[in-house]
Amino acid sequence: MAGNGERRVEEPIARVTDLLEASAGAGYIGESVSQLDHALQAAQLAEAAGAPEHEVLAALLHDVGHLCDPEAPRMGGVGVVQHEEVGAAYLARLGFAPSVTELVRGHVAAKRYLVVARPGYGERLSAASRHTLAHQGGAMDEAERSAFEADPLRDAKLRLRAWDEEAKVPGRETPGVEHYRGILIAHLRRSSVASPVAARPGGS
Repeated sequence: MAGNGERRVEEPIARVTDLLEASAGAGYIGESVSQLDHALQAAQLAEAAGAPEHEVLAALLHDVGHLCDPEAPRMGGVGVVQHEEVGAAYLARLGFAPSVTELVRGHVAAKRYLVVARPGYGERLSAASRHTLAHQGGAMDEAERSAFEADPLRDAKLRLRAWDEEAKVPGRETPGVEHYRGILIAHLRRSSVASPVAARPGGS
């Protein structure tokens, strides 16, 4: 029988992998890929870039906020309101470390930043991404931009944003969710040791 330590790892892994697998038939907010396709493509891009494991996990799980709470308020047909906050909070409850949750929390802010910091970025966004931007606060103001530029996680958030934008290719072959089990186990074990009093996984 698995001990408490193993259950603390296996339970959150089962929760997130079940959510991802169940999203295989869920449309990705007007794009030509499913929610699962998008998650797996983003993680694959992170791996191909040689990203550290916590960034690969953030790429895999960055949109979990669209999946984890059926009761969450929705933005019309474009997903969950503040899905980045919903997802980061959900992952934190499951025991994921800030190295993952803060990147998940920041991937929308990165889009809002790039709209003002990179000429032409907004025009290159997909129609669906431009639509969601209008619900996410639009371009950052100067105070928000300055704060984002001072963020020590800025570059990691921008990398995640780039993978997010590229992960929308119909028919691209990717490894399945099971491919990431090893790094999920390693991350959650480290996180559990670092925070032994973390809350047990709960519903969202």
